[in-house]
Order: sequence, then structure tokens, then C-alpha cells
Amino acid sequence: MKFPKPHTLKQIANLINCEFVGEEDFSVLGMNEIHVVESGDIVFVDHPKYYDKALKSAATTILINKKVDCPEGKALLISDDPFRDFNKLTDHFKPFKKSESAISASAKIGKNTVIQPNCFIGNNVTIGENCMIHSNVSIYDDVVIGNHITIHSGTVLGANAFYYKKRPEGFDRLKSCGRVVIEDHVDIGASCTIDRGVTGDTTIKKGSKLDNLIQIGHDTVIGEKCLIASQVGIAGCVVIEDEVTIWGQVGMTSGITIGKKAVIHAQSGISKSLEGNKTYWGTPAQEARAEMKEMANIKRIPEIFDLIKSKK
Repeated sequence: MKFPKPHTLKQIANLINCEFVGEEDFSVLGMNEIHVVESGDIVFVDHPKYYDKALKSAATTILINKKVDCPEGKALLISDDPFRDFNKLTDHFKPFKKSESAISASAKIGKNTVIQPNCFIGNNVTIGENCMIHSNVSIYDDVVIGNHITIHSGTVLGANAFYYKKRPEGFDRLKSCGRVVIEDHVDIGASCTIDRGVTGDTTIKKGSKLDNLIQIGHDTVIGEKCLIASQVGIAGCVVIEDEVTIWGQVGMTSGITIGKKAVIHAQSGISKSLEGNKTYWGTPAQEARAEMKEMANIKRIPEIFDLIKSKK
């Protein structure tokens, strides 16, 4: 997320009442998670295991819970609870605004787009031309929808990221200020849920088609002309490259990449990145041909055992 205007390091430190290391007028342009940070951004880190990654990232301001050596060209915000203070910044720069009507006055809706009854269209939503939004669709604030889009009943675009910090008293949610971006000629089935990015975008690219009952986690990117069948669950920060086919009830963990033109058979479990131009099956998934050959050999075990026994 970029701020509406640049802020100084001192201004940001005053907002969250913390100490800072760096020049008072050091420029701060926005805030982002580590996988999408750019120069000028704040990134937070609250565990020594990830200090080095944060300090060496593209972020130029590090919100951290320990005073460490500050790399050249960067600044530090020293906080006793970076997670809490990152949420404070989200509340300040992207506060929740109640919508005054079912279709917000700030929403922009293109020519020849049809919105059926009982839909909710939030603040600052943009919907392009020649779209069909069926009944009972909820489109949360800041969602961007292209042209020639079909969204079926019961789908929710822009719900919060599933991102929590465990504390002794329970779980704290990392507040989401990102967007959902749907590019042209995408079809989305009934009762799908696509979560907004934490600070960046969850993106469905041109020409992809989603069946019913699909969950897509925060900051995930679905490439062009992908085909995703019913009951697929995709965790956050996944990259699915162009022309990937995913059949029903596939589940995949966060932070992985599925290569271009990969095919994943139904009910597979994806725990690591997969190369493109191959077909996969099983849990954990492996190339389908190898998996099927292995299963065929397992079925032959009784036969092989009887053969060995007969030769004794």
C-alpha cells in the first residue's frame, strides 16, 4: 500500500509512538509485506529468524522489535510489538469506512454492466463494461473488476486475509488493506471466496475461469487462461502461472509457485512448488504417471508374494 503522500520517518514514529534510527526527514512512501515490498516501503519483522531477510529486503524502513545495526540507506522503527504497530498504521492510512447503501456512491460501474438484486458493492469499487453480477454477490471496498466479467450468486470478493498472530490470550488478526483485482474475460462461479491482499493485490488475470466453491487466499496471483474446478482451496501468496488446469478438491499450501501449463488431478495435495508442462496427482503430489505406476506395482504385491512363495 502506498500512502496518499510521502511521510517522514519522524512522522511515522510519532503515529505509533516509537523510537527510530535514521534521519528525521527520511522518506517513507508506503507499507507492504515482505514478498511485495519496494523501495520507500515499511516492512515489519518480530522474530530474530527473519531479521536478516527483512533488513536485506527492498524495504527501506524496517519496523522491528530490537535495535540492530541499520544498513546503509535504510531506517529503523523500534517497537515493542511490530505486529500491533503495523495494524495501527493500517488503521491510520486505510481506516474502515461504513458504506451508506447497498451500492456505494463512490463505486464506478461501466456501460452495459448488469447488477442483479441483493448485491453489495463497496466503497471505491471499479467494475468495467459488459459485466454480469448475479444476485447476492458481495464486492468489498477497493475491488477492481475489468470488462466482460461474469460473477455468479453468493461469491465474496475482498474478505480479510486469514493471517493471525498467536498470543497467550488468543489470536490477533493482521488487518488487510490490499485489494482484489479481476482482469478482463474472467468467469467466477457461485459461492467462491477471493480474499484481498494484506497490503498488495490478489489478482485473477485475463481469461481465467473459476468453477463454484473455490477459495483463493490473500496475495495469490492466478495467471491468464487458467481453469480451476470446484472445491479447490488455494492458500495465500501462491503464484499460479498461465494456462494451469486444477481439477476438483485440490488443496495447496502458501508461498508456492505452480508452473505454466501444469495440470493437477482431483484431490491432490500440493505442499511445494511444481514445474510447468507436467501432470500431477496425489498427496503429496508428484508426476501422475509415476504415481499411477507406483500404485499399479503396489497392487501386484500379493501376486509377487505368492510367486515367491510358490518357488520355495
